[in-house]
Formats: sequence, C-alpha cells, structure tokens
Amino acid sequence: MNIIVLCGGLSSERDVSITSGGMISAALRRLGHRAVLVDLFFGYTKPYSDPSEVFLREPDDSSVAPVGEEIPDLDAVRKLRGGNSRIGDNILELCAAADLVFLALHGEDGEDGKVQAMFDLHGIKYTGSGHLGSAMAMDKGIAKQVFLQNGIPTPPGTVVSKGDGYECPVGFPCVVKPKNGGSSVGTSIVRTESEYAPALDLAFSYEDSAIVERYISGRECDVGVLCGRALPVIEICPEGGFYDYKHKYQSGLANEYCPADLPPDVTAKLKDTAERIFNALQLSVYARMDFIIEENGDIWCLEANTLPGMTPTSLMPQEAAAYGISYDDLCAIIIEESLKKY
Repeated sequence: MNIIVLCGGLSSERDVSITSGGMISAALRRLGHRAVLVDLFFGYTKPYSDPSEVFLREPDDSSVAPVGEEIPDLDAVRKLRGGNSRIGDNILELCAAADLVFLALHGEDGEDGKVQAMFDLHGIKYTGSGHLGSAMAMDKGIAKQVFLQNGIPTPPGTVVSKGDGYECPVGFPCVVKPKNGGSSVGTSIVRTESEYAPALDLAFSYEDSAIVERYISGRECDVGVLCGRALPVIEICPEGGFYDYKHKYQSGLANEYCPADLPPDVTAKLKDTAERIFNALQLSVYARMDFIIEENGDIWCLEANTLPGMTPTSLMPQEAAAYGISYDDLCAIIIEESLKKY
C-alpha cells in the first residue's frame, strides 16, 4: 500500500512524534509498503506533477533523530517556516492520494481529534481512534468525567483556568498538569502551598487550563489495549522517582518490567479496567492507559493515550513484545484493524 506516515506538528511532543514516525516508516517498508514520512507542520515541499510520484521516490527520513533531553522550542520551529497555518504544504493532497495515513502524531493537532476530524471531512483513511474518542481522551477534564460516570476510579481533581486564583482545590500533595498535555510536559508534583503557584504558572505556560488532582503514591503501571483486548501490564520504575519527559525518552533513566510482577487479581483488575476505559471513551484500534496502584491494591486511572509512543523506549511496543507481537507485526495489526473502520 501507499502510506503517508504523519508526524511532527506543533505539539510539545513533536520530537517524540518524529522518532515514532521514523520507526513506523522503517517497519512499514520492511512489511513491503511504500511509506513516506511527512511532517504535519512543514508538509511536503519537493515538487511533483502527480502525488502518486511521491510514493515511488527514495525514502527521506533525514529529519529523524533520537528524542532529545529537552522539550522542543516550538517558537523556533514556527520561525523556520513562517505563516499562521498549523498544516504544511500539500498535506491534504498527499494524504488523499495515499491508501492510508498512519498517524504517528502525539499531543496537540494529532491526539486531540482535530486531524482526524479534518480527514473524516475529506474522506481520508487513517489509523487509530476517531475524532470524538480522541478529543475526549485528550481533554483530561472530560476524560475524568467519563471515568466517574462509568465507575472507573480516578484521582479526585478539577479543571482550573488562568484567572481562577491560586487556592488549591484538592489540598496537598497534589499533581498539576496541562489539561491537554502529554509526556508529562508541564507536570508538577506539589507537596507544599509555596510550590503550588509556580506549578500552575508552569502548566499555564503551555495552555490556559490545567488539571489539579490529588497526588496518589504507588506503583506506576500502564496497560495497552489492542483490538479491544488488554496487553500485558508494564510497570515503570524511573530513576529519581518521577517519570517525566527526560525519564520517558532517555535510555537507562527508567526500568520497565513487563509483565509486571503483580498479584493475579490486581493484574486482572488493571486489564479489565483498561478495556472498560477503551470502550467508555469510544476508542478503537489501540490505546494505552496510565495507572497508579496504591499499597493497599487500589488502582487509579490517570489518563488514556490514543496514539501511544512508538519510539525505542515506548511502552506499547514493549507490552506487545511481551505478548509475542513484534514491532513490525504491531504496525501491521494497527493497519489491518484501522482499515476495518472503512
């Protein structure tokens, strides 16, 4: 098939997305597809007379590099292209010419349903969940409401906006994070009142709304869901105690154990809850759910990720591998399951 692998964009997870896209593109070519890696923000700028020509050209993945330690400077990225549009040249034309668009986007303009809605309007086929499920999962305030309505345990919390003041609504310790962010960008664990205002200011530097929720101490685990069924549970043990952006993507800064060494009843509860979340948010194809397990065995869902990372350190591929699914086979299953929507 002719496949556009769409990555990049203007999300704080831009660099992660490009690395995911490069790995996905390589896997698709090994599977025999003609895969073209395209940055959502910069588009495809090389001249062509017909979009079908692009799929016959020598692949150019020169933009792919390991994820750096620092969050990308999006203002600097904007200056490289200019203009106000978040969509680059020839994106719609090339995606419409493809048999399928493999979404390797993370965060804003990718995981929030906007690109999916645009593709739905233009009749373009793409991988992963639709625009509604993507939007609900990305908005942590809405996702929390859906969790509560479906009896899914989630830490008590609320949405706060710029101008609401600096009184903590849940007490300390708490977690403050951007309402629509990912990869722990802009996230703070706040233990004292003096730390609260700076944490809010950090979250508001990324967007105008934040989630403030009760901090729950425990073991951090993730559960991927593929084709509606939960994969093996993975436990994350970051060096230094906080699984932030740097610990997520720099090799050696976190230990991951899959399958996680948990009591069978806790494992079963995690997997069942992940599948319930997948259905409650109206997701499809694949997703990954983040959990905290308290010492007493209680589980709490933090959020759902509708386009999980596919980098060398990402969790979803590790979970699939523990189930006997290689990286290439995971990509093939995502394509096969996504096409069933059409």
